[in-house]
Amino acid sequence: MSKILRGLAAGYGAKKLGGGGCGCGTIVIFIILWLVLGHFGIFK
Repeated sequence: MSKILRGLAAGYGAKKLGGGGCGCGTIVIFIILWLVLGHFGIFK
C-alpha cells in the first residue's frame, strides 16, 4: 500500500513540476521524487 501512495504522490508532483513538453523531464522528476519519498520513509 505504501508503494501505491508513494507512486501517486511522486506522479502528482512530477505532473505539476514537469510542465509538459516531451515528458522526459517529468520522468526524471518522478524518479527523483520516488527516491526521496522512499529515503525519508514518508509512506510507511
